[in-house]
Amino acid sequence: MAVPKWHRSKSRQGQRRMHIFLKAPKFEACKKCAKPVLAHTLCQNCGTYRGREVIDVLAKLDKKQRKQKEKELARQEGATPIESKDLNPEQLSKSS
Repeated sequence: MAVPKWHRSKSRQGQRRMHIFLKAPKFEACKKCAKPVLAHTLCQNCGTYRGREVIDVLAKLDKKQRKQKEKELARQEGATPIESKDLNPEQLSKSS
């Protein structure tokens, strides 16, 4: 049976293993509701994927929750989208 010839210190062991760790998941903002969503997955808040509605989120909710969700989605759709926040000076003067 093979036996190590030399003692490997904890420092050397840590240096060998320094690339072995969990990486934090990368989140993106949903284009419709601006909630953080994992890349390449549909948004659980609004049910959209790549700009189109995939699932009806309101179908599984009861009446009280459905009304709250409808109000929330209407409020978010009325807000400015993420891409339009970067306005040039001409657009700012027109909106004022």
